[in-house]
Amino acid sequence: MASAAQMTPSHGPRKSILELAPLELDCMNVLWSLGEATVQQIREALIPSRPRAYTTIMTIMDRLARKTVVARQKHGRAYVYRPQLTAEEARGHAVQQVVKGFFDGSPEALAAHLSSAAGASASNALRPIEMPLRVTESALRPAAGATRNVRRAETQSPAAAAAAEEKSVARSKLDASLL
Repeated sequence: MASAAQMTPSHGPRKSILELAPLELDCMNVLWSLGEATVQQIREALIPSRPRAYTTIMTIMDRLARKTVVARQKHGRAYVYRPQLTAEEARGHAVQQVVKGFFDGSPEALAAHLSSAAGASASNALRPIEMPLRVTESALRPAAGATRNVRRAETQSPAAAAAAEEKSVARSKLDASLL
């Protein structure tokens, strides 16, 4: 039976890198890039994207050590952590879990899914823009009150946008004639 440290609240022992919590995976990514590191070094690397207290990172690294995902060795007052598997091994294991869990163990089904998803993304990127942006002189130099109508037109249907633009142009001409 798995130890309490390896048990998730309701799912039994963790069997996959996919089952690492997001912060655990972030710590592992830092550790893979550094090779080995102390809690302070991991924390400093995470600050730009995920600032956390020193004690939070220390707790996460302790959990990873208890799960045997990392090894640690005491150096002075701090532990130095090293990953027990490479990032490539973790990715391979994660892909195996995705194939097993979502594609009935068929790598071909995963490949077909990725191929169709990539094709859909490419076709969406190549689809022409349905509402081309029209810039008019009145939009470049709006008269008093016209800016509101131009901004409102950007979120309206093409017909409503055209009507709002005509109204804006008419106001600009009226304002110009009053000067």
